[in-house]
Amino acid sequence: MHAVAACYFVASFAALGLPPYLTAILPTLGDPRAHWAGVLYIVPTVFSALGAPLWGRLADRYGRKRLLLRAQLGLAVSFLLAGAADSLPAFTAALVLQGFLGGTFAATNGFLAAALDGSQLSRALTLMQGSARAALVSAPILVGALSPWIPPHRQYLVMAVLPLAAAGFLALLPEPVRPAPAGAGAGSAPAAPKPLRLLYTVEFAFVFATIVSYPYLITLVDTRLPGIPGTTAGLLFALPHLCYLAFAGRVHSTFLRRPRTGLALGFALVAAGLAGHWPAHQLAAFALARLVLGAGMTLGLVCLSVLAAEAAHGRAPGRMFGTLELVSKGGAVAAGLVATLVNSVYGPGATVLAGTAAALAALALVLLSRLPRLALLFRLSHRSN
Repeated sequence: MHAVAACYFVASFAALGLPPYLTAILPTLGDPRAHWAGVLYIVPTVFSALGAPLWGRLADRYGRKRLLLRAQLGLAVSFLLAGAADSLPAFTAALVLQGFLGGTFAATNGFLAAALDGSQLSRALTLMQGSARAALVSAPILVGALSPWIPPHRQYLVMAVLPLAAAGFLALLPEPVRPAPAGAGAGSAPAAPKPLRLLYTVEFAFVFATIVSYPYLITLVDTRLPGIPGTTAGLLFALPHLCYLAFAGRVHSTFLRRPRTGLALGFALVAAGLAGHWPAHQLAAFALARLVLGAGMTLGLVCLSVLAAEAAHGRAPGRMFGTLELVSKGGAVAAGLVATLVNSVYGPGATVLAGTAAALAALALVLLSRLPRLALLFRLSHRSN
């Protein structure tokens, strides 16, 4: 589990660390004002979403290890092409290949789901999210530190070494085989898989609600807190992810048996944290809003991992996690498009209100999904009395 998480972390560095520097990369490729930065930012996400279900089905058919290696090598090839590109069309084509040939998150989750089950799988999925958050926080810092010596565009060439190293390490691991459930006899019938519609819906809503404020957050910080240093603005951006890294393990232990309760609480805190950005005109108030958002994000991501582990039981993991990746990336793309639209019409503050509305709608959905169960418990309690 930890070896796979480490490989995912190092492979995520270029994918997460270099896109924030597109405004510095594109002028060297013939786009002096970086007009295409917003579009190119989501190009890998779009094509990763389109390719994820296909790669998931192929993983179930030909082996999860083989397809995970394919994803890491695909990232390496696309990074080399991006770093060597000398025109905007060539760079765009490399980003398309990065999205379509990559998909390391879905491939990694499918790999783990083929070997783990239940609480072990949900703990592993929580760890994968931690790897992503750690890369999201640290990768832009490293890219910025290297920029005086290596231009961000050419850093793609350097970063290609990371997925190559991850592929070499993963090649040493065995093909995952899920152990038989404890106590399962030869004649015992497998448990019916849990429905996926609610999982897919709340995954989309959660990704949308938490990401819609990302593209214009620094602009919002500059508006609400004029004159704030860039390092402080970066720390405010990173606070929710740092919350996840600090508390995800404890949250997993607390809500392992009640993920829907934790998910509902997570959506409520996400809504409260995003809404708190609107009136915050002091550093302490803005930091508090980010911390509340971080608490909600931690609860939501962990409980979604638990629900995904439950849903994977009795299913082909590659196909399920490929589709889940499609839904998740779809939420991210929708968030980027909505953020662009509402920012152009109402300003950066409107993005946090859009996220608040999405989180409240999802909270209502989660609470309504619990009503049949609560009604059943009420009836059983009434009969026993």
